Formats: sequence, structure tokens, C-alpha cells
Amino acid sequence: MPTADLMVRARAGDGAAFRAMTEPYRRELLVHCYRMLGSFQDAEDALQDTLLSAWQGLDGFEGRASLRTWLYRIATHRCLDARRAARRRPAREWDVPGVERPEPTRLGEVVWLEPFPDTLLAEALDRQLGPEARYEQTEAVSLAFVTALQLLPPRQLAVLVLRDVLAFRAHEVADMLDCTVESVTSALKRARAGVQRRRPHAADREPPPAAGSPAEDELVARFVRAWESADLGALVALLTDDVFVSMPPMPFEYEGRDVVAGFCAALLGAGRRFDLVPTRANGQPAFGVYLRTPAGVRHGVGLYVLTLGPDRIRAMTRFDNGVLPWFGLPRSLPPR
Repeated sequence: MPTADLMVRARAGDGAAFRAMTEPYRRELLVHCYRMLGSFQDAEDALQDTLLSAWQGLDGFEGRASLRTWLYRIATHRCLDARRAARRRPAREWDVPGVERPEPTRLGEVVWLEPFPDTLLAEALDRQLGPEARYEQTEAVSLAFVTALQLLPPRQLAVLVLRDVLAFRAHEVADMLDCTVESVTSALKRARAGVQRRRPHAADREPPPAAGSPAEDELVARFVRAWESADLGALVALLTDDVFVSMPPMPFEYEGRDVVAGFCAALLGAGRRFDLVPTRANGQPAFGVYLRTPAGVRHGVGLYVLTLGPDRIRAMTRFDNGVLPWFGLPRSLPPR
């Protein structure tokens, strides 16, 4: 049914027509909210608020911009409201049973980051963007990029995502944010500088292997073998010199091969052994991590997401086991 007919029916109170009209944009709006908020759960809440606001305000849609642009305007404001209203959530204490916390390199600034399941990404990233898009779509959902975004002031974050990731034109962004084109241009310049400070070498680094390529499969398989067999030497050989480990929502961060080797030794020590179940998050290889018990049952203890270089691992992010259901992974596995 043509969008105009759906709009007429939706304005008359037809909820099915409204859902049919907005469904094509649901996934990409969810990804937009995730970039803005860095939290999968908060993004889902913001999306629901967006759709409710659109439904309630449908009579206010005048058609001067496209329906997609209008929905992005609402979603952006819902996310900005959420960022302003959110209280600073406290970081969690070390909560790895039976493992004494290694001394971290530093405490991270972004501790409430959450992973985004790749199963929800494919449809959202299919849209072809114009030449003004500054970032590849897969790069723009990577954990490193989303983390850098969370450190920007809210208005700069919104401008950067709308202009450089989604390729909206400056006048469209100005209309979305109720400001001038000049203020959009100024905020974008500052936002780009802020992201560059957080990721100074990103543009110069060699890209990782393509997703699903033999090179990626080989590197990931070597990691799995090393981790499951607790082969610390083989594991350390896979790491770059400046490898980085973070553990949201715990603030502890570890940087450098020797420091990360000590971190891995602590997790793999005392006879602890794990099984890894593959998945993908943020366009990156990921694993549900299951701790073997004497009874044979394997309990889910977290999700690891790998950031790859061309032939070694640049970073590993460890999330707690509460995220496993988002990836269709069980809380525990039966004995083998």
C-alpha cells in the first residue's frame, strides 16, 4: 500500500497502518539510538519512545521532510533527553569469583557500554548512503567508535552521527536540532576533533580481515584454541604490542601485551577452564564464555568481543553474562 494511503489510515487511528509505515525504519533507528546512547537496552527504550511519540504526533507531520527524516528527528531528541536525564551510573566492583583483581593500567571513562548483536545489524546497514558519509557503516558500529562517541557532549555527538555517519545534509541536521547551519558546522568540527583525540591512529592502521574471510576465521580459531586450552604462550603470541582489554560495566582497563598477559593469566589460573561459543557483536567476532565446573555443567560468565588487526588481536572487551540472551546464548551449557 502506498505510504500516502497508510498515512491517511494511520491518522485515522489504524495502528496496523502506522506499523507498516514505520517498520522499514525500525532497525536503523535502533542502531541510531545505540550509537547515541552506547547501551543496547537504553536504545530499545529510546526506540519505543520514538515510535510512541511519532504515533501520538502524527498529525504534526507536515511532509516537508521525508518520513525517515522526521523519525530520525524524533529519535535524536529522545536520545538527547535520555542522556540529559540519566544519572551517572556507578561503576561496578570487581566481580569475578575466585580471581584476585590484577592491577589495572587505568580506570575507564565509559563503563556502561553494551554490545550490539550482529543479527540486528544486517538490515539496518543495507541502506546506501551518499558521498558525505565519512565512516564505513561497519566501522560506525564498532565498539571503539561507539565508545569514542560517548565521550562527546550530547549535541556534538548528535551532529557527528547525523552528518558523518548517516550523511544527512547540514540544513537537514539544523532543522532536526532546531539550530542554525552555522552551529551545526561548528559542532561537527569540534566533534571530529574529539573523536580524533580518542582514536588518533585509527585512520592509519591496517584494516582487519573481512568478516567471515579465511584470514579472520584462522585468527579467531587460534584464539579459541589458546583460550580453551589455557595456553598462555599461544594466546600472548596473538596479541599486538598495544593490545587493550576493558570490562564494562567494571571500569578496569589493561593495556600492553605484558599487562594483558598478566590479566589473562589471572583468569585462566587456578585450573579454570572455559568453552567458547561463537557469535558476533558490533561487526566483530564475539564469544559466549562458559566456565567448566566439576559437575560438567558449564556456566555462562560473560561475552568477549575481539577487535582484530590484520593478523593479531588489538583489543578484547569483556561484558558480563547478562548480555548472553541478546545473542541467543543460554545461561549455561549441559555437560559434554
